[in-house]
Amino acid sequence: MQKLFLLISCGLLLFCIPLSGQLKKDSLSLVSEIYRNQLKLGKLLGQLEQKTNKKQDASEKAQNSSNKDSTAADKLSDNPDNKKLARKAKNTANDARKDSLNAVIESENLDKLHSDIQSLKHKIENNQARLNKLKHERLKLNY
Repeated sequence: MQKLFLLISCGLLLFCIPLSGQLKKDSLSLVSEIYRNQLKLGKLLGQLEQKTNKKQDASEKAQNSSNKDSTAADKLSDNPDNKKLARKAKNTANDARKDSLNAVIESENLDKLHSDIQSLKHKIENNQARLNKLKHERLKLNY
């Protein structure tokens, strides 16, 4: 009976040692992944203000170009036969189109940045939850 108890104890011990080692390896990989994601998150948060300013500047530039285009179109409508005014209206219309496209691109870049930030926050939260679960499992094995 004592031999059976001793064999069962040794078997459980040999079974738990690799499991405990695997838990340590998993927890270390989670900690390193959380750290990497937090570094990425810090970089993205650092870019947030810059991209917000770029979007705002692009929007203002698009609005100014649109106003210039409207003014040029009004002048052209007063004198439709003037080729110089027609060329200027055409150029300001092209500038307004380019600036509005640039404003859309900057807006999309900012939206993508917000999406990336939320995704990283979600990954960090999930990995921290998994790490806490592994810690609880390790505590259960130790008792």
